[in-house]
Amino acid sequence: MADIQVEAVVFDLGGVLIDWDPRYLYRQLFADPREMEDFLARICTRDWHHAHDLGEDVTQSCRRLASRYPDHTDLIMAWAERGEEMARAQFDQAVEVLAEVKAAGMRCYALSNMEPEAFRIRLARFPFMAWFDGCVISGIERVAKPGRRIFEILLQRHGLDPRATVFVDDSADNVAAARALDMHAVQYTSAQRLRQDLQVLGITTGG
Repeated sequence: MADIQVEAVVFDLGGVLIDWDPRYLYRQLFADPREMEDFLARICTRDWHHAHDLGEDVTQSCRRLASRYPDHTDLIMAWAERGEEMARAQFDQAVEVLAEVKAAGMRCYALSNMEPEAFRIRLARFPFMAWFDGCVISGIERVAKPGRRIFEILLQRHGLDPRATVFVDDSADNVAAARALDMHAVQYTSAQRLRQDLQVLGITTGG
């Protein structure tokens, strides 16, 4: 059990509670999976998308990229026009853990790298978003994980003691960044493992 009693749990969204992957959209647009993977590795890359997480306008970003790759204009613009198709569904088992943590009396927060417009859509789309006591979103703050500043914003804005706060994320880099600020942090791999990790920290869930 943790030396200081845990009072709050912070959840990442994409990869933990929301099943997000650009392939859910682009599998509909490519007949050849190899061509799709080349497109995502060479044109609509992770680094290019990261600018959206920092608040860059997605439509304008897509237009600029399309001007560099005019033969792929329709595919690039689909990122802006059909982007919500990349978020296929919620991860039901992880959402159950969130509900159990909330029922156990913990304050719950979201800390996510996400575009502002996508966040607004998902607030309405996923009922569990109403369960959070607060959300810190990279595209709104214009700083992103694994950078230190977005964690500081979370802790300061919501009056959280890092030693009494658990952070849950699927990214090892983000988990390491949280630990550097003295937060308890666990890398998400499954709902069952998350329950076990929370139990070690003194949080009993119903699963």
